[in-house]
Amino acid sequence: MRRRTGWLASAAAAVLVAGGAVTYAVADGDGGPNDLKVPAAESADAGFARDMAVHHQQAVEMSYIVRDRTKDEDVRRLAYDIAQTQANQRGMLLGWLDLWELPKVSEKPPMAWMGMADMPAGEDGALMPGMATNTELEQLRSDSGRRAEVRFLRLMIAHHKGGVHMAEGCVKRCEVGAERRLARGMVASQQSEIDLMTGMLKERGATP
Repeated sequence: MRRRTGWLASAAAAVLVAGGAVTYAVADGDGGPNDLKVPAAESADAGFARDMAVHHQQAVEMSYIVRDRTKDEDVRRLAYDIAQTQANQRGMLLGWLDLWELPKVSEKPPMAWMGMADMPAGEDGALMPGMATNTELEQLRSDSGRRAEVRFLRLMIAHHKGGVHMAEGCVKRCEVGAERRLARGMVASQQSEIDLMTGMLKERGATP
C-alpha cells in the first residue's frame, strides 16, 4: 500500500506542477498576452470554475477531518495528497475567475452550465452530485480508527465520481483550452484515486 500511495503522491506533485503551467497558459490565452480568452459570466468555463471550487473545498475539508480521526499512515497520506492537490486546483479555479473579472457566485443553480439547472435542490448541504451531506460530515467527525477510514473512503469515492462527472462536462463544453486540459487531468487523477480507494476499502473488509 505504501508503494501505491507513494506513487499517488508523485502523480499529485506532477499535477501541481502542470497546474502551474496551466495557470500561466490561461493568463496568456495559450497564444500570448494579446490572446487572452475571457469567457462569459454564465459560460461553461465560468460555471465549472465556480462549481468545482465548491466541490473541491468539501474534499479538502473531509481529508483534514479524517487525518485527525485515524493513525493509519496510508489513509493519512492519501488524505493529505487529496487535500493538497484539490486546494491547489481550487486556488487556480478561483484565480481564473479573478483573471476573467467574473463573479465567484452565480444566480443560477449549481450545474446549470451542464444543462442540469432542473436538478433537484441539494439537501442537507449536499449542493452537487457526490457531495457529502452535513449529517455525513458530522458522522465522519464523530468516528475514529477503522470506522472513520471506511466512512471517509466511501464518501470520497462518491465525491470523486461526482467530480469526474463535472470534469467530463467541462472537457465537452469549456472553450478555454487550458481549462479543458486541467479537467482532463482531474478525470484521470480522480479515477485513479477511486481505484486506489476501492482497493483500500477491500483491505478493510468493506465495499464502496
